[in-house]
Amino acid sequence: MKKEYDFSNGRRGSVIPQTGNKERITIRIDADILAWFRGIVEDAGGGNYQSMMNDALRAFMEGKQESLETTLRRVIREEMRLAS
Repeated sequence: MKKEYDFSNGRRGSVIPQTGNKERITIRIDADILAWFRGIVEDAGGGNYQSMMNDALRAFMEGKQESLETTLRRVIREEMRLAS
């Protein structure tokens, strides 16, 4: 280790430059929601929980999320089929 380092040409900021359409923000997420996304990634053996959250928000935004009525009808049909 050197006794002294020269940081006169140093720059502050992230080590890896941002790419694409992503923007850094600060947001507060409930602890249980964050734990759920992190748990899914951990169970899958790796990945990025932030990307999963982004995908979930995009699906909701684009209306890909099925309505509560549609979900209930699907679940009831599946349960009735299993009970017969």
